[in-house]
Amino acid sequence: MQPVSLFDLAAQQARWLSVRQSAVAGNIANMNTPGYEAVDVVPFERVLESSKLQLSPTRVGHMPIGAAREGFNIRADEIETTSPSGNSVTIEQELAKSGEIRHAFELNTAIVKAFHRMVMMTTRS
Repeated sequence: MQPVSLFDLAAQQARWLSVRQSAVAGNIANMNTPGYEAVDVVPFERVLESSKLQLSPTRVGHMPIGAAREGFNIRADEIETTSPSGNSVTIEQELAKSGEIRHAFELNTAIVKAFHRMVMMTTRS
């Protein structure tokens, strides 16, 4: 079994945040396009659940745990309001998502920075 690497996990989340920011930016860019449906990325928690490592049973009584595919799926956003033109983008929700993404990027960066500092302190000692 492989150890969980914080830096790999942070890099995976950064890639996911980048994909989500692109989806939100596309929604905002197509805000006035008739019939455009807003899209969003599958939540990161589901990405983590689907990319778990395959565990090897060491005894006959152990139950196998399956590992699903890894990736970021873009899906239609679940927005209940549409404009008269059939567009489902609401600028308020997209800007709120953009703020969440920025906050998550900042948190991700701060955590990696703190762990990097700890690693550097242990190597200097």
